[in-house]
Amino acid sequence: MSEKILHCRAWKLCLIAPLLALASLKSQASSHREAPLISNDPLADNTDLYAFRSPDDKSTVTIIANYIPFELPEGGPNYYTFGSDVRYEIHIKNKATTAGDDITYRFTFKSINEDGSTFFNIRLGKQNLKTSYTCEKSINGGPFTAIVTDGDVPAANIGPRSIFSSLGLKSYYQNLITYHVKTIPRGEKVFCGPVDDPFFVDLGGIFDVGSARPEGNNTNPTKDGLARFNVHTIALKIPIRLLQKDGKDVSSAKTILDPDFVIGVWASASRQQIRTLTSTGKDSASGNWVQVSRLGMPLTNEAVIPVGEKDLWNTKTPYGGNDLAFAHYFNNPELALYMDQSQFGGAVPGLNALRVQTNSLGAFDFRNGKKGLYSLKGSAAVAGTALDDKIFGSILLPDSTSPRAVDILPIFYTGVPNLAPYQLATGKAGNPLAAGKPFINNFLPTLGDMLRLNMAVPATPRNSADFSSLGVLQAAVLGLTDKRFNSDASLQLIPNMDGFPNGRRLEDDVTTIELQAVSGVALAAIGLWYDDYVPGKSTSPVTNDLVRVLTFTGGPTHNDTTLNAIFPFEQIPWRGYDHTIQPRF
Repeated sequence: MSEKILHCRAWKLCLIAPLLALASLKSQASSHREAPLISNDPLADNTDLYAFRSPDDKSTVTIIANYIPFELPEGGPNYYTFGSDVRYEIHIKNKATTAGDDITYRFTFKSINEDGSTFFNIRLGKQNLKTSYTCEKSINGGPFTAIVTDGDVPAANIGPRSIFSSLGLKSYYQNLITYHVKTIPRGEKVFCGPVDDPFFVDLGGIFDVGSARPEGNNTNPTKDGLARFNVHTIALKIPIRLLQKDGKDVSSAKTILDPDFVIGVWASASRQQIRTLTSTGKDSASGNWVQVSRLGMPLTNEAVIPVGEKDLWNTKTPYGGNDLAFAHYFNNPELALYMDQSQFGGAVPGLNALRVQTNSLGAFDFRNGKKGLYSLKGSAAVAGTALDDKIFGSILLPDSTSPRAVDILPIFYTGVPNLAPYQLATGKAGNPLAAGKPFINNFLPTLGDMLRLNMAVPATPRNSADFSSLGVLQAAVLGLTDKRFNSDASLQLIPNMDGFPNGRRLEDDVTTIELQAVSGVALAAIGLWYDDYVPGKSTSPVTNDLVRVLTFTGGPTHNDTTLNAIFPFEQIPWRGYDHTIQPRF
């Protein structure tokens, strides 16, 4: 089936994503305690999902799914570990024409006590609550086959006597991580265990009705609400040839934006329907498996889905049109109301720098409930573009009251196409609907919430002067303003094209990126400039309004500790005994 036929069948099978929708919306700790039911079930709670080109191996992609939020390093005597009655899964999509997962990795865990005579977790080389795992893999919906049967999870980083003294495990903690990385014959590497929580966000500020505290606010400084907490990670380092739909290595990619190298990733946790409590202390579970948590794009359930439907969202897969039932929450995102002076913008001073376009190019209003680009629907101006109903359906311009359907909604369902108008304003000669400079293509029209990654885009070196935690947003800035990249509209490798929302790197500041995106910076990137740009009068689209948005930060802009240069890249977990010090061993 050709791509054009696929899009033309019906609008339910034809969602096109906008360029820099840069994900969305209200910012919090990705998926930490994001829904009422899962907040009471931390062992099954997805906290974050990452997918990125491995910075140390250009032939692989790293996928990381983290679970169990807010782990106190000193949380004894029973330290955090994966649930023995939870099924953890990482789901991968590489074809838009199939109904479900194309690849699934399934993890199940069990724990034993090596010395039941002590209340200590570790004593004399023996470990209690010692956890091991089995990893199974399914391809194209086929049966699951075990690829790891003897994987062990490192012990909690309790303290120096428990880990490297003669009374404990006699090992440096980094050595435990290295030892527990499993290499599978086909080339995958797997690690499961505790790590520092790599995400960073000002929980105290954001949850206080959007009271963002940008870096540099000395009177009420920002605070990383996840600092010095650990999580449990499931990390996979996978050769690209095992992920690409035709088994091709990345060296076969036609360009750095080759559409055949796009994958979608999401993670989940499931429990059996029935839990039986007994007087012996040996509980059991039975019945069908039910999904209780899921995560694709960060912040979807936290910031887009309303409280009354959060638990429902967690039970759904992103297949079969399930996510279309929630699409209206993206067309008019709640957070945009606090970036609109005619609504509640004056009530949230922390977001004063962020204001949605009300009169872009003297014609287009993107405030909630306004027309956005709807006045162009069916016109010659949009013929042949992603806004053309005859080619791609009506999801991007559904009605006259869904302005953000063109830049917030579609990224969650299909990814971003290298197609007008979703290209940089560079080379457009002032016409936002014209073809411009390509800088992203992670289009995979599966109509479901996933973290999408074009594996053909090379990784930006972490030691490069151009590396930025602002991801694709920074790539857009460079493509618009840097002389190395803005001289013409040709395809170039712009630094940070491999960043969020083209996948998600551990370093990416999704809080800042998403807040800026809700304020309309994606629209500006494609030429729908802020209101203080007046065509024919303003000498540059880099106006005061745009500068205020681009210099805004949503709180902390980096993790509270460093990252590692080798897989699994996350830092070793904080130690319980002296948890304010991050040991380097």
